Amino acid sequence: MEQITIENGVENVQQLPAFDDDFGGVMVELEEHMDSDVFRTLLKTSMSQWKLQGKKGVWIKLPIHLSNLVDTAVKEGFVYHHAEPDYLMLLYWIPKTKNPIPANASHIARVGAIVLNNKREMLVVQEKLGPLRGVWKISTGIIHEGEDISEGVVREVKEETGIVTEFVQVLSFSEAHNVFFGKSELFFMCMMRPLSFDIQIQETEIEAAKWMALEEYAASSKEYTSCAREQGLRMHITELIANAERGYSGFSPSKEYDNQSCIYFNKSDLEKKKTINNLKD
Repeated sequence: MEQITIENGVENVQQLPAFDDDFGGVMVELEEHMDSDVFRTLLKTSMSQWKLQGKKGVWIKLPIHLSNLVDTAVKEGFVYHHAEPDYLMLLYWIPKTKNPIPANASHIARVGAIVLNNKREMLVVQEKLGPLRGVWKISTGIIHEGEDISEGVVREVKEETGIVTEFVQVLSFSEAHNVFFGKSELFFMCMMRPLSFDIQIQETEIEAAKWMALEEYAASSKEYTSCAREQGLRMHITELIANAERGYSGFSPSKEYDNQSCIYFNKSDLEKKKTINNLKD
């Protein structure tokens, strides 16, 4: 525990271990076991000091082995902000103003893979579970934390079908709301280049996979009138492929400015404009 000095310069008081964040608040991270009564006393003392210091948001990160302290924190006015498998994050907003701190992640990112071979066949799968069970569809999946779109879609195709692919570009993206526990979804449609062709399905999730002729896939879009979203998606995929074959360019990733983030933009058209401008000069 930390020691602090009261204004008279004499009395010392124990306080919860904390460090300042970048926005005028403090972060408490606990690891060692603590009795709930001891925690309550230290929390009250700490909150008094942080209020005097003009702190704003107070965060408490409680690992799962300290779940016994959750009830105490809530009774002192803390609310849940977000949870991960191994911890719960609680928040207290001190100022008598509206809390401006954004909620935890509002969106999930999902990818779909358009994988075409040189026979104009597309890689499709049938899932074992879910509302599209038994429907031939493209490989889709959720992007993992810290994973780039271009990496995640390669992983998803490999996991579901055993096919090794190379990311080409994001052809389009869409958004949908109230998809997963109230969260919205960003769905990125990706063009992929196959580097292998022998299918080995992921038996826990995938019922079957195959290479399907584009004409057959396009014709099948009329069969799924019971699922408007899937029907619309199939029509959109068919249009994207046709446009790509006519020279349509999507978005490719670049880490030129920051290794920790990706910028996706239309490199092809940008290079064409640069070439034209250079010729004019």
